[in-house]
Amino acid sequence: MFKKILIAEDFQDTNRGIVDAIQSKLHIPIIQEELYCDKAYNRLKLAHIQKEPYDLLITDFYFKKDHVERKLASGQELIKAARSVQPNLKIIVNSMVDNPATINALFKEENINAYVCKGRNGLTELVNAIQEVYHNRTFVSPHVSLNVTDNVFELDEFDLMILKDLADGLTKKEISEKLKQQNITPNSESTIDKKVSRLFDEFGAKNTHHLIAKLVREGKI
Repeated sequence: MFKKILIAEDFQDTNRGIVDAIQSKLHIPIIQEELYCDKAYNRLKLAHIQKEPYDLLITDFYFKKDHVERKLASGQELIKAARSVQPNLKIIVNSMVDNPATINALFKEENINAYVCKGRNGLTELVNAIQEVYHNRTFVSPHVSLNVTDNVFELDEFDLMILKDLADGLTKKEISEKLKQQNITPNSESTIDKKVSRLFDEFGAKNTHHLIAKLVREGKI
């Protein structure tokens, strides 16, 4: 299990509840808290410099503005800053926000490892999320309507090869012949057709031109 966790949460009572829940269930030796993103970032940076890095960051999404001047004003900004220091840091977002599009964007754009919605079962779900992330699995609160983990989709080398050929105007049959000539498998036309159909479904594309355009806009290709 993780040995060192940092919690960034702007309400002290919430922080305390999170710490108590984690300690009682998981017995993690070091759990530290910060009320501000800037201070959390400074802790992460110092720990990294001292070669005593954190294993996991748990952060809220929104932080209430007050009299304290801030450079990092949100959990998303903290995540970006944390990744610049420690790219492989495990990150769980723990927030009231339950908008599927927002959550999906955090997985796709910020590479978070889990998302827990605060609520009646929030602390139990957070403990479950920590366990899942420790085992290199993603976690999303069950009541979120969009299955985010199914939509965290990465194009593999074979996908990119097919997409490049489609963008160059090749038909599926021509792509199949090209793969056979290069001794690349799988190379059947039916395999390519299934691959393209899956990409259509994954990215909500109506045809090949629409698929290519969407992937270009999203920076996938």
